[in-house]
Amino acid sequence: MYKVEGTNKGEIKLYALSTCIWCKKTRQLLDDSAVEYNYVYVDELTGEEKSAVKDELKQWNPECSYPTVIINGRCIVGYDEDEITAELNK
Repeated sequence: MYKVEGTNKGEIKLYALSTCIWCKKTRQLLDDSAVEYNYVYVDELTGEEKSAVKDELKQWNPECSYPTVIINGRCIVGYDEDEITAELNK
C-alpha cells in the first residue's frame, strides 16, 4: 500500500489496477479532494503479497472488480463520483 498525504477523513483505501482508466479517475478524485488515503495497484503485486491483498479485497468486493474504494467501512465499487464525494463529505 502507498500512502497519499492529505486531510484525514478517516480510513480510506483504494484497490486499483495501474492500467485502469476508472482507477486513475478515482485516484484523481481523491487527490482533488485533498484527503489522506492508501492505495494499492493489485496488478503490480506478485506471489503471497498479491494473494493476501486479493483476499482482503474479496471481503469487501467478492468479485474483485476495480476500482474498489473503502471509506470508513463503506465499500464503493466502480467510479461513482457522487457517491465517493458524498462519503468524503460526511
